[in-house]
Amino acid sequence: MIARGLLSTSHPLLAHLIVVRRCNLSCTYCNEYDTDSAPVPLATLAGRVDHLGRLGTAIVTVSGGEPLLHQELETVVRRVRSHGMLAGMITNGYLMTADRIRRLNRAGLDHLQISIDNLRPDDVSKKSLSVLDRKLQLLAKHADFQVNVNSVLGSGVRHPEDALVIARRALELGFTSTVGLIHDGRGQLRPLDERERTVFAALRRLTRRSYSRFDTYQEDMAEGRTTEWRCRAGGRYLYICENGLVHYCSQQRGYPGVPLENYTKADLRREFLQEKPCAASCTVSCVRKLSCLDAWRAPQTVNSPAWPLPEAQPALVEIRRPQR
Repeated sequence: MIARGLLSTSHPLLAHLIVVRRCNLSCTYCNEYDTDSAPVPLATLAGRVDHLGRLGTAIVTVSGGEPLLHQELETVVRRVRSHGMLAGMITNGYLMTADRIRRLNRAGLDHLQISIDNLRPDDVSKKSLSVLDRKLQLLAKHADFQVNVNSVLGSGVRHPEDALVIARRALELGFTSTVGLIHDGRGQLRPLDERERTVFAALRRLTRRSYSRFDTYQEDMAEGRTTEWRCRAGGRYLYICENGLVHYCSQQRGYPGVPLENYTKADLRREFLQEKPCAASCTVSCVRKLSCLDAWRAPQTVNSPAWPLPEAQPALVEIRRPQR
């Protein structure tokens, strides 16, 4: 994927495809769910996957809401793989069973991220190790795909030190682990407090450098410092909502707001060159990591659109720890 991405800028490297907006949980820091939306019809999702294939997309990650609420999710994953694209999923893990894992194996899922925020449920998050550890054990036993465990700092969880326990448990089971940094209500930078920074530093000490670790900006984020970089959202990264519109990311919904079926190579090129006014304070890790591949080329010369940053849009930045 990296080699092809370095050779050509004319295709997306990653698309997040929302298969259902509804979630079975209601974490207070999350702005990416509702409580009543129906799953996107399978035929509609198949058409969106086919178009992502025509655009030359490298990876499609299904998300939500909670994607396991979609009863035909495995068919979507199989459709992604039929185009030669890698297939990923982001889940809270509550609905995971041994049978569902085996079905995802057969469908060809490549990687899964499961979110765990604390050791015991609180009023911020029910994604707790005490509840989900048995799901992790099922994944360790049955999953043929790579598993990453993600937790968050700065979300209001009572005990940020829980993230260290969660990370160590993930590594013990042979998984990778990441931590997300939640920032202000518009998806922009908010520095961690002293207690959170101590945990952040301890998590960093669990890591080692690797060829895929494009994260030199993360210490700046933890301290609340802005950084200058070229955001390639809309070109290298696409966020496709349940209505089939292409957005820069989950925190900048509405821009460019073009239906996926109408999205062309010309749109990819325009947005590749489009400067984003929210970039300096951006916390969306997947976009930042992918954009690092093109940091050395193609200055963004298209004038920035004048748009207001949305309200109540918290965001995440991930720190990856390798599998042991």
